[in-house]
Amino acid sequence: MDRTPPPVSLAAALALPRTPGRSTEILIDGALEVRFAARPTNGPQMPHTRDELYFVAAGTADYRVEDRVTPVGPGDLLFCAAQVPHGFESNSEDFCVWVLFYGDHKPAT
Repeated sequence: MDRTPPPVSLAAALALPRTPGRSTEILIDGALEVRFAARPTNGPQMPHTRDELYFVAAGTADYRVEDRVTPVGPGDLLFCAAQVPHGFESNSEDFCVWVLFYGDHKPAT
């Protein structure tokens, strides 16, 4: 990225066009991809090929990583390693997360 982009507020991210259950691209720079998911899919996701961070922006949910379930809410930071089954359950109506993918793609083992 040649220059610093302007900040993206939660209100601006919520106003972006989106496909239900999918995240919206915010920015990509090299191996970093920043996305926003308003009301992400309730249930398991396909494991991703890169490590992933979530920052809970609003609402609550249960975050499942393999067989471990943790209640999460605004301000929480979540990590999921590449190729690990995970997802959100019992999502509140206002649940939304910032999503950061980073690093190299890792093949399934």
